[in-house]
Amino acid sequence: MGSGGKMTTNSSTTTKGFYWYVGLIQASCFSLVYFVAPFYILSAVMALLYAPRASWSWMFAAPLVISSLLPPVAMPFVLRQLEPMLEYFSSYEIIIEHKWPDELAAGKNNYILACQPHGVLSFCGILAGIKSPPALRGKIPTAVADAVLYTPILKHVMGIFGLISASKKSLVKTLQKKGAAGTVVLYTGGMAELFLSDENEEILYLKKRKGFIKLSLQTGVDVIPVYLFGNTTVLSVMKHGLLSSISRKLGFSLTYMWGKWYLPIPRDNCKLLYVSGQPIGIPHIPNPTQEDIDKYHSMYCDQVTRLFEMYKEKAPEYKHKKLHIM
Repeated sequence: MGSGGKMTTNSSTTTKGFYWYVGLIQASCFSLVYFVAPFYILSAVMALLYAPRASWSWMFAAPLVISSLLPPVAMPFVLRQLEPMLEYFSSYEIIIEHKWPDELAAGKNNYILACQPHGVLSFCGILAGIKSPPALRGKIPTAVADAVLYTPILKHVMGIFGLISASKKSLVKTLQKKGAAGTVVLYTGGMAELFLSDENEEILYLKKRKGFIKLSLQTGVDVIPVYLFGNTTVLSVMKHGLLSSISRKLGFSLTYMWGKWYLPIPRDNCKLLYVSGQPIGIPHIPNPTQEDIDKYHSMYCDQVTRLFEMYKEKAPEYKHKKLHIM
C-alpha cells in the first residue's frame, strides 16, 4: 500500500533474460495479429472467390472459416501463461486509489471501469488483465464494438480476456450482476482517440461521449475513471483522415503501426502505468435529465484530469505532455 491508502504494484526490473524474449514474442503476437488480421481476412475471401474449388484456397482460408464458426471465449488459464510480458514491460506499474478489486472478489459491488486513452492496442489494459489476482483474472469483461466480436481471428485473440458487446442491451444485462461478472471495462473514447494524440499532447475524445454516464445513472452502477499512461506511446500509428474514418466505422485499426525497430512490435522502453481513481459517486436516477448527465460527466472529466496531472510525473514520456479533452 502506498501513502494515502493507495495500493501500488509494479513489475520487477531485471536484466534481459529468457522470459524477456518470451514476453517480446507474446506482446508482438498481439500487435502483429491486430495489424495483419484485416489484410489476411481480405486476401482469404479473395482467394475463395478467385478459386472456390481449389484445395489451396480452402487451406489458406481454413483459419478464417474455423474462426468464423467459433465464438470467442475468455481463457483465464491462458492469461497466466502470458506473465512473461510483465518481464518485457518491466517498468509496468499499477496504482489503485480505491479498493475495488477486493470488493469485486467478495462479490459486494460492481462498477463501470471507464478507461482512457484507447491507443492502437491497450497494452496497459492487457497487462492489468494478466496481473489480476486469480479471483478476477479473465472474469471482468471488456465492452467492444460488435465489429470486433464478429471479426474472425481478432475476436479469438482478444477474446481470451473476455469480451461483450458495447451495445446498451448487453451492458445493462451485465451490470445487473454483482462482483467481477457485473463489472465492465469500457474504453470511453474508442477508436476516435487513436488518431488524435501525439508526442506533445494527450487528446481524449470525451466531450461528446456521455452515454456511459447516462447508463451509470440509469443502472445505479458507479463509474471509476482509469488512466492508462503509455497506451499512446508504446506504439505509433500512421495518421490519415481516410484511415481514421474507415477504422472508426470498422471498430478496429486499419493502418500501419510501429514501435521497436520500426516494426509492429511494442516498445519496452516506455513506461506503462495503470491508474484507477475514486468512484465518481453517481446516484441511481432511472430517468436522468440532460442536466443530470452533464453534471456527472463534468465531474468525470475533472477526475480524469486530476489523475493525469497527479501521476504523469511517474511516466517520463508524459512529464511534458498537456491533456486536452475534446
